[in-house]
Amino acid sequence: MATFLYKLGRFAFRRRRLVALLWVALLALAGVAASSAPTAASSSFSMPGTEAQKAFDLLDERFPGTSADGATARVVFKAPAGEKMTDRAHRAEVGKVVADLRSGSDQVASVVDPYRAKAISRDGTIAYTQVSYKVSGMELAEKDREALTEAGEKAEEAGLTVEIGGDALQAAPETGASEVIGVGVAAVVLVITFGSLVAAGLPLLTAIIGVGIGVSTITALASTLDLGSTTATLATMIGLAVGIDYALFIVSRYRAELAEGRDHEEAAGRATGTAGSAVVFAGLTVVIALVGLAVVNIPMLSKMGFAAAGTVAIAVLIALTLIPALLGFAGKRVLGRKARKQSEPAVGKPNMGTRWARFVLRRPVAVLLAGVVGLGAVAVPATSLEMGLPDDGSQPTSTTQRKAYDLLSDGFGPGFNGPLLVVVDGDRAAADGTAKEIAELDGVAAVTPATYNKAGDTATITVIPEDRPSSTETEELVHTIRDTTGDDVHVTGATAMNIDFSQRMNDALVPYLALVVGLAFLLLMVVFRSVLVPLKAALGFLLSVVAALGAVVAVFQWGWLGSLFGVEQTGPIMSMMPIFMVGVVFGLAMDYEVFLVTRMREAFVHGERPGQAIVTGFRHGARVVTAAAVIMIAVFAGFIGSSEQMVKMIGFGLAIAVFFDAFVVRMAIVPAVLALLGGKAWWLPRWLDRLLPSVDVEGEKLGGEHSPAGEDGRERELVGA
Repeated sequence: MATFLYKLGRFAFRRRRLVALLWVALLALAGVAASSAPTAASSSFSMPGTEAQKAFDLLDERFPGTSADGATARVVFKAPAGEKMTDRAHRAEVGKVVADLRSGSDQVASVVDPYRAKAISRDGTIAYTQVSYKVSGMELAEKDREALTEAGEKAEEAGLTVEIGGDALQAAPETGASEVIGVGVAAVVLVITFGSLVAAGLPLLTAIIGVGIGVSTITALASTLDLGSTTATLATMIGLAVGIDYALFIVSRYRAELAEGRDHEEAAGRATGTAGSAVVFAGLTVVIALVGLAVVNIPMLSKMGFAAAGTVAIAVLIALTLIPALLGFAGKRVLGRKARKQSEPAVGKPNMGTRWARFVLRRPVAVLLAGVVGLGAVAVPATSLEMGLPDDGSQPTSTTQRKAYDLLSDGFGPGFNGPLLVVVDGDRAAADGTAKEIAELDGVAAVTPATYNKAGDTATITVIPEDRPSSTETEELVHTIRDTTGDDVHVTGATAMNIDFSQRMNDALVPYLALVVGLAFLLLMVVFRSVLVPLKAALGFLLSVVAALGAVVAVFQWGWLGSLFGVEQTGPIMSMMPIFMVGVVFGLAMDYEVFLVTRMREAFVHGERPGQAIVTGFRHGARVVTAAAVIMIAVFAGFIGSSEQMVKMIGFGLAIAVFFDAFVVRMAIVPAVLALLGGKAWWLPRWLDRLLPSVDVEGEKLGGEHSPAGEDGRERELVGA
């Protein structure tokens, strides 16, 4: 592989105008396709095989046109102090709001009059009307949301307090500001790392081109493939992350080759052949992690994974072709001013990476114990992990959704925020019997009379739990209803869907881990020609992810340091968080592992002793891996400032996971383990060596004299131990 990529890098360097023109043409073509494509609605959410989905499918069949899975909103009214919602003036104002809601949007399916539905609190101070829509919250247009919020403004002018909750106000998260912050931090870190504006600009430019092509392609195919806006958001986040990383690796290796005295074309070829090989395998691990999301069997997640994997593949191709081409245009400007002025190449000069590697080699046991024990302590809260999906109760107290949630809890009880919809596939006798049976269960606050379809063979019953939607008591109630009412009774609604979603994620976690880690283990065996190095890489990744989950539990579930991160309401951890962290962090972790350890493997293959190879790998790779990790931490940490609890949790979880993996696992535990293993780290049984394909990631077949480490006698004596 190294030989093929070496030739590819030299070709791209020589034919740089042609290569650059092809990528610009691809970007323009994708942009034109995206701009001319029909506007796509948000991706429909479904979970094949779950009871909640079966109930929705049955409702669509037996109650046609009711849009059972459409968005809902609750407009909550509170009377001024000393007054009641039953006063004539307030009834008139609420009547106007109901009329405005019915006429405000053509997507409104129904609006419930609170006085006819008796949706008035016992003390008469709070009332609510429920608005049902024909489409999901993500599919509602902005004008529909504006009509919803404007309907209550006149009532507020008359003295009523009006707040709105429900998923009708749900919108795709705005991530533009976070992306700009991430790119800005990346630019600063790259300039500090390279000391050259040109070298710093190349990874940013190529990453933006790759993301532009990927996201434009997703936009162009969104209508055809039913891709939602969240698909492009994930592709953008992952594409920026790996695009900057991969370009950073190759540009760094190119500068190192120039420093060893090679001419520009040869340096480009060798950088693509060696660092490019690491990029290919790092990219494959990310693709495996993203495509593996199909294991969860939720179509929306599968599409998101495939689309993001496509963007990663584009990032790899750009790193292997466009980067060498742009290096040809850059010339000596890719080096910093000091490097350009030096008449002799600076080879083997000790840096922070060298000094740190020497320190670890002197105290491998202490470093290993400190890293493992430290991450183990942080991981302890993960044993108390409770998963679910956050509701309006987790919103900031300043939002109208949270205020509506609190008003409903005060007036009717917390269960009113998460009613359960029970669908009975049977006649009136079956429905009435089911309603009575459910009413006698613990945890039930109220059961409404059954509503029947025209044929009289299907009924719906609304069940109000005693506790809030995200509580474990409500989850247990859903399971109890399902266990005690028979196969013809299905529980659905937003709360039940969330519970089923969480269960699907729980069930998929182990198979997903086995698939991703197993395939990556085989891939890394091919890369490193070793059994112990891939095993160490996988175990280290698991340790960092569990530690990150422990930190997430401590902050968002237990509330530790919650005020520091803007957590106003603790609750269960988002159910997709573990799988999402595994997929994203695994890919980035393997990037750092492959780039850092392939440099060690390369030095070992070219004759250096095991300890000396560790120092060589750190001298060349530590600065680059540190820069890549800081950039990723900054990108993800930008999301912590979001007002959305889910976005905040994702940002914190990914940022802390990258920190643990890059700086504790890859920079401390990995060299400590390799130091203790010595030459045994690169052991591979002969029979397995014959079975595995030889890909020559370290560039052994490229030929040429290998530059020695350049350490003095004292260092050789130290690292050779």
